[in-house]
Amino acid sequence: MHCRLCSSSNLVSVLDLGATPPCEKFLTAAELDQPEPTYPLHLRVCADCLLLQIPALITPAETFTEYAYYSSYSDSWVQHAKLFVEEATQRLGLNGDSFVVEVASNDGYLLQHAVAAGIPCLGIEPSVNVGAAAREKGVPTETAFLDEELAARVRAERGPANLVVANNVYAHIPDLLGFTRSLRALLADDGWLSIEVHHALNLVALGQFDTIYHEHFQYYTVLAAQRALATAGLTVVDVELLPTHGGSLRLWARPDAIAEPGERVAEVLALEAEAGLHDVAGYLALRPRTEAVRQELLRFLLAARADGKRVVGYGAPGKGNTLLNYCGIRPDLLAYTVDRNPYKHGRFTPGTRIPIHPPEVIDTDKPDVVLVLPWNLETEITAQLSRVTDWGGEIVYPLPTLHHAERPAK
Repeated sequence: MHCRLCSSSNLVSVLDLGATPPCEKFLTAAELDQPEPTYPLHLRVCADCLLLQIPALITPAETFTEYAYYSSYSDSWVQHAKLFVEEATQRLGLNGDSFVVEVASNDGYLLQHAVAAGIPCLGIEPSVNVGAAAREKGVPTETAFLDEELAARVRAERGPANLVVANNVYAHIPDLLGFTRSLRALLADDGWLSIEVHHALNLVALGQFDTIYHEHFQYYTVLAAQRALATAGLTVVDVELLPTHGGSLRLWARPDAIAEPGERVAEVLALEAEAGLHDVAGYLALRPRTEAVRQELLRFLLAARADGKRVVGYGAPGKGNTLLNYCGIRPDLLAYTVDRNPYKHGRFTPGTRIPIHPPEVIDTDKPDVVLVLPWNLETEITAQLSRVTDWGGEIVYPLPTLHHAERPAK
């Protein structure tokens, strides 16, 4: 394995999660008696450029041609996108003469707000099923993977983009250098690139190991992102720390010729350096933190079973499947999970084969404990599950440390 950013072979093991199935390959009942491929899930850091990464064992085409994740099933995420469009419109002076491109635009969760504001836009989304959902919302969407050829064609047909948005996709690309060049090719020479990505500082410092799965090929600090974007003549000019996905970065970048980094870039770099992430040794703390999370969760579930409590899950996110597989949790400890996405109903979690039902099943079943797998949406989901406490049930979150949701005030 060589570093996909600098081609170094000097890679240091950070965390080996064993071998797991692809996190979004939810099984149908007919597939339960068939072989299920698994792939190593081994996180390493490049000692030369400090990019965190896993081997590219699964191609994006295998994951994203038909995709189980629809962004709009998270109310808070749609609101987050709406606020971004409003703020970017004001900050960049976007209007009916502007052009906005979102890469990995999913079901139109973000660009629907640009359409509503009368801002010309285009979504580039490889998944056929979720791209169709975007078009149904009136969001112009091209079903394709972004590469340099497509970027050149879009620019030739539509002109350069004033704003290119790449939310939660920069980690999903094994051809990091080619993809970065493609982003630059879409962008006007005086344009803005906005990237949101999970912050590796939180991954390491808080033991957020469930963020590691096969479709996430690399994990970013600001330092690593600077080095990656620089390969295509882009400079990070601003950074925002966001609460989404357990702690994310919003990176604002511009072409080198007009780029001038602001104070917040230096401030976040200093935070990373203080956490030890500008040196290989700082990353090695992730393994003991991950082991502690697993041991704490298993102790809780085993004690609940010994006490005769019925424990079920809420949500079937990709990150939840890393958690379930690494911890070895099966239906004896988690009877089922529920999800708002109808695509997943009647299917089973990969590897652990826990059945997935509609959320209403919880109301009928009235379990003793609901374990929330998308723990990063705690505020939103605690509100959705407030009724659980009416029958004396507990709402439990596994990360960053095992904890119960606060009971709502009466």
